[in-house]
Amino acid sequence: MDPILNFFSAHQLQLIAIAKNTLLTLFILVAASIGAKLLKRAVHKAVYHLSKQDEIITKLLTTMSGYIVYLIALVIILDLFGVNTASLVALVGAAGLAIGLALKDTLSNVAAGVMLLFLKPLKKSEFVEVAGSAGSVTDLGLFTTVLETADGIFVSIPNSTVWASAIKNYTRNEKRRMDLTVGISYGDSIEDGLAALKELVAEESRILPLPEPQYLVHTLADSSVNLQLRAWAPTPDYWDIYWKTQRKMKEKVESKGITIPFPQRDLHIIQTGNGSNSQERELSIPQ
Repeated sequence: MDPILNFFSAHQLQLIAIAKNTLLTLFILVAASIGAKLLKRAVHKAVYHLSKQDEIITKLLTTMSGYIVYLIALVIILDLFGVNTASLVALVGAAGLAIGLALKDTLSNVAAGVMLLFLKPLKKSEFVEVAGSAGSVTDLGLFTTVLETADGIFVSIPNSTVWASAIKNYTRNEKRRMDLTVGISYGDSIEDGLAALKELVAEESRILPLPEPQYLVHTLADSSVNLQLRAWAPTPDYWDIYWKTQRKMKEKVESKGITIPFPQRDLHIIQTGNGSNSQERELSIPQ
């Protein structure tokens, strides 16, 4: 017992200081935990409204605010125990530079991710085409952008690739134009064909009146005259209108007595006999 008492007497001030710093450390950790939760809640609420309910950027800034609180708490704790935080910061900076040079490609993804989050060329749930892949955005992080294709395939693309590529966003605008083409026989009336297209538009109330639908002679093909309907639809209803109108198009055109031809080629066959007489036949062969 005497050695313990002697040790305590000799190091009383140091032990009291350690106990004090330990209690302060526990207090700082508890305060940091509570402060981080409160700050994350406040940042989430503010950013969610300012970013117009963008879940991705809200999640990023909320997480970063929590890390900042814990980082400040760590610096304060190290300072309590006499660690030279200035030299520590310099050491961390030098290490960060070395790590940055080694991970420059990864950091380029981070920089691209930040630009994508703030400039918002794409958002969660939007259907986009980028870097040769098309799908709905399910996540946009600091390193990768995640898409889910229409057939349910997971696609992860580095942010630097996304940032360097052209982004085609099919969801962003409020309306989209659909182009529907149907072929009629050369012997049929073009005006009757265009009238059938106009009736299709009149029967679909969701097609927008402005810009006005267009009814065009698109191409004079080998076996048909191709008519085209160009009409604008609200983006959320685009595909439903497209498929329903496409389905009705055949029946509507045929109701006008118009034939939808299939590709065919006319062949002239010349048969030569033993003498000078020859015979020519014409065949129409479907393609």
